[in-house]
Amino acid sequence: MPRELITVQVGQCGNQMAWRFWDLALREHAQYNKSGIFDEPMSSFFRNVDPQYANPQNIPVGQPINTLKARSVVIDMEEGVLNQLLRSDLGELFDSRQFIMDVSGAGNNWAHGFYEYGSKYENIIIDQVRRVAEQCDSLQSFFLMHSMGGGTGSGVGTRTLGILADNFPEIFRFSTVVYPENDVVTGPYNAVLAMNELTEHADCVLPIDNQALMDILYNIENSKRKEKGVKTEITDLGESKVQSFTKMNNIIAHMLNNLTCSMRFEGMLNVDLNEITMNLVPFPKMQYLISSISPLYSILDVKMEPRRLDQIFSDVIDRDFQLLKVDPRHSTYLACGLILRGDAKIADIHRNVNRIKPDMRMINWNQEGFKIGLCNEPPVGMPYSLLCLSNNSAIKNQFGALKQKFLKLYKRKANVHHYTNFMEAAHFDEALRSLDDLIGRYEEIDIPKEEAPINRIRPLVA
Repeated sequence: MPRELITVQVGQCGNQMAWRFWDLALREHAQYNKSGIFDEPMSSFFRNVDPQYANPQNIPVGQPINTLKARSVVIDMEEGVLNQLLRSDLGELFDSRQFIMDVSGAGNNWAHGFYEYGSKYENIIIDQVRRVAEQCDSLQSFFLMHSMGGGTGSGVGTRTLGILADNFPEIFRFSTVVYPENDVVTGPYNAVLAMNELTEHADCVLPIDNQALMDILYNIENSKRKEKGVKTEITDLGESKVQSFTKMNNIIAHMLNNLTCSMRFEGMLNVDLNEITMNLVPFPKMQYLISSISPLYSILDVKMEPRRLDQIFSDVIDRDFQLLKVDPRHSTYLACGLILRGDAKIADIHRNVNRIKPDMRMINWNQEGFKIGLCNEPPVGMPYSLLCLSNNSAIKNQFGALKQKFLKLYKRKANVHHYTNFMEAAHFDEALRSLDDLIGRYEEIDIPKEEAPINRIRPLVA
């Protein structure tokens, strides 16, 4: 059975996301692996090695933990974040030979990253990925993390995705990507050009919106202050931008750890990443899943009352818990995945799915379109946690807003000359057509509420 997963973290945003992901994953394994034995769930993301050799030797499953090394390839075209990572408490988790880096960066230019650096480092990326893959007994998936707004994340990130598709076509490719705010003027160009590659080469995409994360942080802080009787203004969060980004990355890391929990821990209904793709992506190109998670506050060290099991099922279909600025309840679900962690029973999931299903507009030919996972081990510090992954037509609103930002620049040909130094101008039109096609696919399945069928059939678990 395939089990190992290789992470490919690209650019400043991708590496900062991964930093928090690895930190949280190690905390979870330390919490639940009291024996200190390297087991199969841990081997999905880590190697256990004897570092006394110049080329550290693998120690097999079932032996005591010696030194853990992440199954990852680390890429950035600037040195800053990678040097910080190596000097951090997690530095020993990485072999410096896993790092691919340059010094000058891609200048917030997708074409620079994709064509200039992508071509320069293509063979090195292939060699590094192959070297990590050769350490796997049965490789399941590649797990990419990068931004959509920066030159390295969007450009080198999606070039790497294409490299993986060409050289490892049988291995599933998951991409977790963060869409930009308005902090980079060329962000809409980068995101649309990158989406053309994602739609073509990724098996599953988990898009995340920075603004949605910021709103979540504000709502949590506001709830905390209301409990103390303090009025909160939107600008009165009292923390640095660095602290905010750390908290935002914690939310993403929490989502990713819940997504991969079935690979790392035992459960009554474990779900691997390949099953998510098989069950939640019924059509080509429509592989973009909206993620939501509850609870959120514990990962930010906010002391609040734990949420009840039933409440977290209601939360994950609420717009305030989505990691994109969308409201899935007012759009059509193609399919929905629910991964629950904690001491719960399958009957609890059945009951709650039946309870929330009337508020979910499932497409008429897939009324039983639920994929359920149940992992025994809760996240650290929480009794329960629930991740929802929905293939929902609401995502067309996110794509439509991105298209308008793109056109606002492109109609004036603003900054186009920076891109045509590395690519043909026709790539802009090709990427825009691809985005239009994707929006059209999701519009086709959007059912008006008055036409939605009545839900009468109990959802299946498997």
